[in-house]
Amino acid sequence: MTGGSSDAIPFSVLDLSPIVEGAEATQALANTLDLARHAESLGYRRYWIAEHHNMPGIASAATSIVIAHVAAGTRTMRVGSGGIMLPNHSPLVIAEQFGTLASLYGERIDLGLGRAPGADQITARALRRDLMSSGDAFPRDVVELQMYFESPPGQAIRAIPGAGLKVPIWLLGSSLFSAQLAAMMGLPFSFAAHFAPDLLLQALSIYRERFEPSRFLQRPYVMPCISVVVADSDEEARYQASSHQQSFAQLRRGQPSKLPPPRRDIDHLLSPEERAMVEHTMRYACIGGPDTAAKKLREFLRLTRADELMVNVHLFDQAARRRSLTLTAAIRDSIASDQ
Repeated sequence: MTGGSSDAIPFSVLDLSPIVEGAEATQALANTLDLARHAESLGYRRYWIAEHHNMPGIASAATSIVIAHVAAGTRTMRVGSGGIMLPNHSPLVIAEQFGTLASLYGERIDLGLGRAPGADQITARALRRDLMSSGDAFPRDVVELQMYFESPPGQAIRAIPGAGLKVPIWLLGSSLFSAQLAAMMGLPFSFAAHFAPDLLLQALSIYRERFEPSRFLQRPYVMPCISVVVADSDEEARYQASSHQQSFAQLRRGQPSKLPPPRRDIDHLLSPEERAMVEHTMRYACIGGPDTAAKKLREFLRLTRADELMVNVHLFDQAARRRSLTLTAAIRDSIASDQ
């Protein structure tokens, strides 16, 4: 197996811990750790877990616990959140959780923050408890969270563990708001192009143009996330990706479910409107055999000038997920050899 080139643009992994049809969360979480270990062996830089709630096909609702599960089973790769949906939580509780993770696993822990609830509105109300809390308070909550880590003298409330620990904070987004905030605060920025592609280029441009150096980061640092499915042939990759496409369609129908098995007749399962929606949502997805995927990845990296790339491999078959990461790592290394 390859360990990656030191000159390569770093590649990382976003995992939603998919619960597939015929299985339960127990298997999904075992698959997450298995895939994380595989990614580590291939030289991926970081492995992030996403927070979603009330979703039958996603097992990572208790995000901090899943991060601990992955960090305990790996050795060198960074592990973190992609992201914690901060409006759902007290900043103090998140500082304590990630302070605990950093105390257990050292400097390997990342804290990516989003301002969406990661759930429908009814579930969001159940999560927040405080109905005054919302995405509008996000900038204030980020500052409060930073204060718990910095713990200036005389601060009445301290995060223990957490105070004095250096846990890198990232801002995540799918709109222009987080791009502007990340630029203003001098924080690294990750854009969710795997499900919200429309504002990608505009958001990256705004972030870079308005970036203000900070004690955390001197220059802008961009990590877009896209769906990447690489298989031994274009046909096989399209087949494997059909599970994710079906999942998007089910979500649009208001019928979220466990991740379905791939289908070769995917075009016949979706209405014309659903096919158009899926194609638009996955417009930046890199799906294909090694040559096709390599061409698409090179084009995307040129288009975005990404400092790092995060890949989402949301597939039904665990062996196909592992194979996709293996082939993607080989493409990463071939890109590095071209530089």
